[in-house]
Amino acid sequence: MMSSEILVPGWLQQLLVVLLRFTLSCAALVNSTNGTECSARGPASYIVVFTGHWSPQTFPKQYPLFRPPAQWSKLMVVTHNEQYRLWQEGAPASDGMKSFAEQGLTVDLVKDAKEARKRRSVGSMYRTAGIPSGIGHSSTEVLLTPRSPLLSLIVKLIPSPDWFVGVDGLNLCEGGKWKQEVTFDLHPFDAGTDSGFTFSSPNFPTTPPENITMVR
Repeated sequence: MMSSEILVPGWLQQLLVVLLRFTLSCAALVNSTNGTECSARGPASYIVVFTGHWSPQTFPKQYPLFRPPAQWSKLMVVTHNEQYRLWQEGAPASDGMKSFAEQGLTVDLVKDAKEARKRRSVGSMYRTAGIPSGIGHSSTEVLLTPRSPLLSLIVKLIPSPDWFVGVDGLNLCEGGKWKQEVTFDLHPFDAGTDSGFTFSSPNFPTTPPENITMVR
């Protein structure tokens, strides 16, 4: 868990900005299913831009300089409906989220998403390369359909015990129309699986595991 003595309110709240920019929609009508209401005509293509602003000048406290230096993991994005959750604040982290939050691994999360796709609760998933420094950006184009109008994403802070930022079930279809652009800051979350107090703390499992919480 993060210590308030090390990470104070606002300390990491401006590290990231996620930009979802509308770039394309189609005219063919696609009926919504699985309980997620979206009457938009056809799919929409978005560019997801992830930008990190983590430097020793802007965030000097406990800034990791080596083993490894400050950086960001790969970005994982999933489009889905209300029957799927990549992660959820106030709920326990899945085994896949535990692996991602602690080690940056996406293997189990991809496996879970593929199983959910068979049940038609996941539309598609995307991954980008990580950012090898605290400052940088990555981007990917994603396709959303009226059947899967929700978007979730996660990025791990490296190094960290089990800290990440993310979006849980952002609905990009409202009032029968796709949103054209969404921009907002992301806040850090603690997965509740490791009790390290600093970025470079050794593995210290939280027993029993706690729920995912926003860092206060």
